Amino acid sequence: MINSRQVRAARALLGWTQEMLADKALVALTALKRVESESGLPVREDTRHQVVKALEAAGIVFLDSDRGEGLMLVHGAPSRSRK
Repeated sequence: MINSRQVRAARALLGWTQEMLADKALVALTALKRVESESGLPVREDTRHQVVKALEAAGIVFLDSDRGEGLMLVHGAPSRSRK
């Protein structure tokens, strides 16, 4: 299961506001704020799923290993020219 820090980090990588993510995930802004909150507020599983789907569609891959949790952006990153 993703955590609030991963969602905030994913949003930062994409350059999205909370409003943009809520819109793309088709969830209420207040629901997204609960997903991103570290206060332990209950979050509906379908809300969390919609947020994950929206972020994954934008190129975010969530990682979970014995070293911890994280994420990476696999496409949509600005292209770099080689010189």
